Order: sequence, then structure tokens, then C-alpha cells
Amino acid sequence: MQSEIEAARTVIDAITRMAAERRPLMLRVLPGDEIHHWQHYPENDARDAVTRSRWYYHVHPPGDRDPAEHGHFHLFLHRSQLADPTATLAGPALGENAPAHVTHIAGLSIAHDGVPLGWFATNRWVTDEFLYPAEIMAAHLPHYNVDATAEDDLVNRFLTAMVALYRAELGELLHVRDRRQAELNAQGGPAALERDNAVLAFMPIDLDEKIEGLGLV
Repeated sequence: MQSEIEAARTVIDAITRMAAERRPLMLRVLPGDEIHHWQHYPENDARDAVTRSRWYYHVHPPGDRDPAEHGHFHLFLHRSQLADPTATLAGPALGENAPAHVTHIAGLSIAHDGVPLGWFATNRWVTDEFLYPAEIMAAHLPHYNVDATAEDDLVNRFLTAMVALYRAELGELLHVRDRRQAELNAQGGPAALERDNAVLAFMPIDLDEKIEGLGLV
């Protein structure tokens, strides 16, 4: 995994090159002007050929998203990237027969100009993931790498670097998610993790402040 400084430089380079080409993040992901709400872009997700990490982008319909948000990325580790893939808190109804053996790191909300708005953590049912405790996820964040998907290289590098740049904050976000899940479980039992309460934790992003804090500006 890149250091914070290396990751920050990669993020700066990716954003600078996107701006120079006048093609922000979403234009590099969406196939055209017509957007189908809820659809995954790319259709079968962007899957790294080496690590098996993945991502996809999608857009919620108006009224079901923050007006400042254009859409968001969902970022995943594959279970094979974990030291103990069996150490789950919960999983899909199909269990080992589930079509996707992934665990959700976080969502990355993107503004209409392509600038990151914030990170968010979701309830298990939202992405039908294999759910792992925050401490396991935090320990495995260095394994997230999507540089070798078939999608746009700048998008791939940007997402890999964003996870590296915000590794500490993502760990905190996932611990907030776990505390909220424990509260829901206490209130409504395990079923509370399988309905409603889609977003359990949110952390705004100020990329300029983050980069300035590293002494790069």
C-alpha cells in the first residue's frame, strides 16, 4: 500500500490530469449522457485482475440522494484477500453460494464536478456483502488495489490512492458502523441488519485540507 504522501501525490496527479482533459470522474465511468439509476457502472463491476479488489459507480434517483451528490463509488475487497475469510459477522442468505464473495470497504460520494464529497459505510444488506468486523477490515485496507481493472486508468489509480490516503479515517468510519450495527441489533435483533438504515456512518471529505495537512501545498 502507498504511504499517505505517495497516495496524496497520486490523487493530485489524477485530478490534475482529469481536469486538463476536461473529463471528470463520472465521465470516465458512465457510457454516455443517459444514466440508468441504480445500475452498476461498469455493468459487472470493475474487477482487478491481480488482487480481485473491485469497484462500481452508480447514481441514485433525485430525492434519494444528497442534491450535492452526482453519484458514488462502492469499493470492495474480495474475501480471498483476507487472512481468515471465515471470520464473518454476517453474510448473504445464499452463504458460500452467493454470487459475489466480497466485503464492502465504504462508499465514496462524488459531487457534480467530480470532487469527492465524503465516505460512508452501509448496512450489510445494501451491497449483500460478507460482513467483517471493523478491526479486520482496517487491517486489510492495505490490500485494496484496483490499478489493474479494465476501466479508466486514472479512475483506478485515484480509487486505490484514496483508500491509502484515508486509511486511518476509513478505519474509524468502520468502527462507527460497527457500533451503530450493535445498537440496531440491541433494538431489533439480527433482522435489523437486513432492512432499512442503509447508511450507518458518514464522514465528509475536504481533500484540500487533507493534502495541506501533509505539507504538500
